[in-house]
Amino acid sequence: MTDDLPAGPAPAPAPRSGGQDELRALAAPRRLSVDDHMFTAPALLGTFRLQLFTAPGARPVAVATQIAGEEGMSLMNGAETFTGAVWEKHCPDQDLPPVWVERQMEPQGALEETRFRRVVFAGADRYRPHGPRWSVITHEQLQDLVGATVATDRGAGYVPRSAEPEPQLVFAEYAVIRLARPEPFREPACMPAGVPWWRRWTRQVLPHRGDARTCCWYHGGDWHAVNAMALEVLERARAQSVDPDDMEEFATAHADAAAATQWQTEALASLFSVSNAIQPASEPGYINGQHRSQAMLEAGVRRTVVLHHVYET
Repeated sequence: MTDDLPAGPAPAPAPRSGGQDELRALAAPRRLSVDDHMFTAPALLGTFRLQLFTAPGARPVAVATQIAGEEGMSLMNGAETFTGAVWEKHCPDQDLPPVWVERQMEPQGALEETRFRRVVFAGADRYRPHGPRWSVITHEQLQDLVGATVATDRGAGYVPRSAEPEPQLVFAEYAVIRLARPEPFREPACMPAGVPWWRRWTRQVLPHRGDARTCCWYHGGDWHAVNAMALEVLERARAQSVDPDDMEEFATAHADAAAATQWQTEALASLFSVSNAIQPASEPGYINGQHRSQAMLEAGVRRTVVLHHVYET
């Protein structure tokens, strides 16, 4: 009978994921075992500085530093891929991915502040973490975590990519049916897989105009209405010779004049943002815009606006 056992101290509460208690539980004196200023891996689209701190019996801590606009995928967009690559290459025997901290170095004067951010994943299959969530961690907290000095710069071994000719940015009307099959990530509950060909053709014939859903932002409104506005914006912008860099502001003004909802305004602006527009890749795939494309294909939207980078020959 357990009632006869002597009462012991109450068990300590489990550390909150990503909180101060967990950071203290993870802290240990580690050494810098890897400092790769141009970390990359086969089929990995992107480079960054990797500082990997390890110690026997302690979970490795990986600090990834990248310059904003560096060639390839950004740290935020590639959080799962980059973490998995480091895990597989440098910590293959670990059951969990390394504690992942990233630092995206923004240019001077940018609105976004350069900070260390810890990424906590909801789970991980072998070398495939998923469900990232970001939180700010100070430099002091990071050094307490690893018990060593952490460099804050990109590193002397960084090799900038060669200067390329500036492309001409062109917003253009595009048939949604021609978009490549998306492979959405981070929204497994409502976007488990790309839209198959048979379903996208069915939606083109029988479009879906259901109510907004609360599962994610991408399903939060009517993409038919947004794209109707987008085509109007595109036509008006061409007539007025609006510069591509000014298209987002131009689209937002159009949404305000049309008394659009906040979601519609955000969605419309995203289609005309030079940094966030839907960009089909030269090979079947996407540079940006998979989740919005998935939502449009599910709804049966027929025409949208995409951004092309055109290089003069």
